[in-house]
Amino acid sequence: MHGIASQQGADASVIDRAPDRILITGASGFVGRHAIPALHARFPKTWLIGTTQHAEAKCAGLDETVAMDLLDPVSVGAAIAKTKPDAVLHLAAQAAVGESFTSPLVTWQVNLLGTLALAEAVLRQRPSAYFLYVSTAEVYGLSFQSGQPLSETALLAPANPYAASKAAADLAIGEMALRGLHAIRLRPFNHIGPGQSEAFVVAAFARQIARIEAGLQSPVIRTGALNRWRDMLDGRDVVSAYVTTVARAHRLDPGTVINLASGIPRCIGDILKALIAEAQIKITIETDPGLLRPTDIETTHGNATCAATLLDWSPKIAWETSLHDVIEYWRNQIGNGRR
Repeated sequence: MHGIASQQGADASVIDRAPDRILITGASGFVGRHAIPALHARFPKTWLIGTTQHAEAKCAGLDETVAMDLLDPVSVGAAIAKTKPDAVLHLAAQAAVGESFTSPLVTWQVNLLGTLALAEAVLRQRPSAYFLYVSTAEVYGLSFQSGQPLSETALLAPANPYAASKAAADLAIGEMALRGLHAIRLRPFNHIGPGQSEAFVVAAFARQIARIEAGLQSPVIRTGALNRWRDMLDGRDVVSAYVTTVARAHRLDPGTVINLASGIPRCIGDILKALIAEAQIKITIETDPGLLRPTDIETTHGNATCAATLLDWSPKIAWETSLHDVIEYWRNQIGNGRR
C-alpha cells in the first residue's frame, strides 16, 4: 500500500547513490551538527548546503550556506532555485514539546506551514530531488495506550501541539508524494546525545548535574513526571539512519514511512538515577509543577522492523555510552562558561 514502508530495500546488495548536492535545514541544531560529518563521511564528494535565517550564522563542515526563512515562501523558493539540491534533509522544526504548549501558533507555523512551503518549492523547482521529511513518533500519541510496540501503520493520534503540527505535516507530505514529490517520511522516537538542548529531559537532567558539580546550583534536581517510559536511542544512531536513507532514497517508494526506535522503553526516573550515579554526589530530586504537562503519554514503544529491512539499520551505540556522553558534554559546557 502506498505510504507504508516498501520492501524494495530488502536486498542486502543495495548500491548507494550519492547526491551531488544535499540541502540541510536545521543544520546548526543538535541532529544537524551530527549529520554534517556523517554525510561527509558517506558522500565525500557531495556538496553540503545548510540553510540559515541569519546571514552571519555559520555551521562547521558545510560547503555552503544559504539564507532561508521557512515562514517566508518567497525566501524558500529563492533558496531552492539558488542551490538546486538533489536531496533535501528537512530537520528544521520547533521540536520542544514544552515550548509547543507555550507557543502553539509558532509551532504550527514552523512545523506545518514552513514544511509545506519547502516541499512545494522542491516539487515545483526540483521535482527529481529526494525530500527526507523528519517527522516524529510523537504523532502516534494516544495510540501508545494500546501497550503494544507501534509500527508505521498505527493510527496518528497526537496528544500535544508539537505532535499535532508534525502529524499534519506528515500527512501533507504523504499527499504530496501522490503528486510527484519523492518524499520519505522518517519517524524517530525520542533521541538523546551530546549537543542536545536542555529543553529536552535527559539534557536538562545532565545540565543540572553539571551545574551542581560546579557549585553553580544547590544539590537539587527539579523535574516533571518521572513515572513515564520512553523508547529512546542515541541521536547519532538516528543520524546513521538518515544518511542511509539518503543513500537508498532511489530504491524507496515515494511516501514511504520508516520508524526509528530502539524497541526498549526506559523509565525517566531510572534515567535520572543513572545520571546521578555517574555524578557520585548526593542529589535530591524535587517535582516542579511547572514542568508537568497538561497531557502526557505514560509509555512509548516502537517497532523498527521496517528500518531493519529497508535500511539494514539498528541502533549501535550503547545506552550507557549515550548517557556518559551527554553528561560529559554538559560538564564541558559548564566548564567553558555556559551557565
